[in-house]
Amino acid sequence: MQTLPILFPATFVKRYKRFFADVLDLQSNLVTVHCPNTGSMKHCQVEGAPCWYSLSDNPKRKLPGTLEIVTTTHGNLAGVNTIRANHLVRQAIDSQFIEELTGYDQVKGEVPYGEEKSRIDFLLKDSTGRLRDCYLEVKNVTMDMGKGLATFPDSVTSRGAKHLRELISMVEDGHRAILFFCVQLTNVERVEVAAEIDPVYAQTLALAISAGVEVMAWGTKISSKEIVLHRQINCLQDLPMLERED
Repeated sequence: MQTLPILFPATFVKRYKRFFADVLDLQSNLVTVHCPNTGSMKHCQVEGAPCWYSLSDNPKRKLPGTLEIVTTTHGNLAGVNTIRANHLVRQAIDSQFIEELTGYDQVKGEVPYGEEKSRIDFLLKDSTGRLRDCYLEVKNVTMDMGKGLATFPDSVTSRGAKHLRELISMVEDGHRAILFFCVQLTNVERVEVAAEIDPVYAQTLALAISAGVEVMAWGTKISSKEIVLHRQINCLQDLPMLERED
């Protein structure tokens, strides 16, 4: 469902200043590319490992290259372009690939909502009124813990906690709210919350689920030719340890 632009193989060198990455192309030229990922990219910065980047023909871009796929410390492939996660989910919704998201005939992206002035990734509506409005927040997961486990977040995310509070408010207002983990990692079987990295996010997530916010996770197939949503995977099996304390 997600066809990539032409990708160019390279060797990862380093990421720096958050949005820059240096790679070596096939001719061993050092190329600086844009790194479209605001997280820490923990376990996704392996010097000397294979990676792939795309090129833009937009003359206004300072850096024409964009880092797309890297190799993790566990030897798996990770899609680090967070924008592609939203594209994957949008295509899945439009093609009715995900059963839980079918039945809606209106899909809007980046809709302002909530008391904390957020924007929801997708707002799904049913013009017949049979289904409740659905607020869908997408999170890109790339932190590879090995042995089939991925975790989120890879760094403290006050923005992510804010999004969870907004989703809770939507449920309280009678709407449907979903947190969607788009796992751009190969060989992943389950997703858990990284409470040791961001305990506030973990606690807020537990509160969100107890309030009725739905959580789903989908894995992807990743290659230099394409990234596609593949199948639903287990998530948050360890949630009971994060339940709210009285």
